[in-house]
Amino acid sequence: MYAQKYDDTEEKSVLISLRSGCQRAFRQVYSRYSGRIYLNIRKMVKSEEDAVELLQEVFIKVWDKRELIDPEQSFRSYLFQIAKYTVYNFIRRNNLEKQVQAYLSLHNTALYSHVEEELYEKQYEEWLSQTIDQLPPQRKLIYKLCKIEGKTYAEVSDLLSISTSTINDHIVKATKYIKEKHGILDKSTLLIISFILLQQH
Repeated sequence: MYAQKYDDTEEKSVLISLRSGCQRAFRQVYSRYSGRIYLNIRKMVKSEEDAVELLQEVFIKVWDKRELIDPEQSFRSYLFQIAKYTVYNFIRRNNLEKQVQAYLSLHNTALYSHVEEELYEKQYEEWLSQTIDQLPPQRKLIYKLCKIEGKTYAEVSDLLSISTSTINDHIVKATKYIKEKHGILDKSTLLIISFILLQQH
């Protein structure tokens, strides 16, 4: 970037013209200072692309706030101050965005895992209910009374007027049937179903 040379008197004249909105004066200022400002920015940011964008942002601010320029003060110091705060704001925004992204990533993952587990439990409960319904009527009733409602064999024996050994036989056979069915539809399969349902939410 070419640095145009002119003395302090000429610079004051250029700054006065810039304050009044002269684009030619703006181009002169840009030509003189952009190289130095760019090198200064480049020391503070890793990306060349970011440095170029920040350089443009600095000079956009200069143009937008041209009426605040004081020709009697050091324009170079004024310009470097703008550049410094522009870069600081950029870094602060970047860090904040990274923190927000990390937070969202963490909490979305936790939320996803929580929802996935809920879906798995729901799918398993639905599958178990359907499997129990496939049992012979008396065996289904005995299994529900003992395993779901939590009644003892003695309570079920009194309720249904059958022996505890008969109850035990039904429970053993029902449990074996459910385990065999569970071998066909294992947790991995249920998790796949849960994942598909999760994608639909």
